[in-house]
Amino acid sequence: MPERPIIGILLDHEQSGTFSARPHYALRTGYFDAVWQAGGFPIGIPYLTAAMNEYLNHIDALITPGGRFQFPESWYDGETRSQTPIISSEEMPRLAFETALIQHVLDQDMPLLGICCGMQILAGYKGATFYRDVGKETETTIDHLNERPADQTAHDIKITPDSLLHRITGKEEMAVNTAHGEAIRTLPDGINITAVAPDGVIEAIELPEYRFALGVQWHPEFFLTKGDANRAIIEAFIEAAKQS
Repeated sequence: MPERPIIGILLDHEQSGTFSARPHYALRTGYFDAVWQAGGFPIGIPYLTAAMNEYLNHIDALITPGGRFQFPESWYDGETRSQTPIISSEEMPRLAFETALIQHVLDQDMPLLGICCGMQILAGYKGATFYRDVGKETETTIDHLNERPADQTAHDIKITPDSLLHRITGKEEMAVNTAHGEAIRTLPDGINITAVAPDGVIEAIELPEYRFALGVQWHPEFFLTKGDANRAIIEAFIEAAKQS
């Protein structure tokens, strides 16, 4: 069997919940299944700051996954800003670790795939601002959070020709699922919008100065049938990891 590239998948964090009343990591198995089926070797990454360099030395690419938590207030004000200030790891453990990890990954030009919240954090770290509630703050007729179950497509997107996403999927339109309450409002220079929903909500972003830095607002890991455009995204990401 050809050697599989090692794909780090950042774990999500829960302060408490049905699994445990104490802080714990949690992530759906679909991320790991998607990486394995596409030819990668997935490993989960906890928020161990002292071990960050060791993780970076052992992985070939990084996935930042979905999640649901509030961003810093400055990310919602709609004003242009620089990269995020220092974030408290006590108040926002995932965000503090993730933004530091993203910067190291980009510094090494390691392939990076942000999914849903992971895409938003990549954008927010670089200076994007957000709608706190896309259903209330825009005139959309799409329920981006609950339009349909996450394992079903909910709306189409239009993909920018000649973008990385277009080259991967071979499509200018495709159907995607949806499960997000927030959405990107503004983006800084250096980040390209490469897909939008019919209501104009940003659905994919790319950082063109890097060889593979892609964020998608939907969850491609739910659709793993061979030949599916969503699986093609994961496969292209794995292929890029092989070149690391």
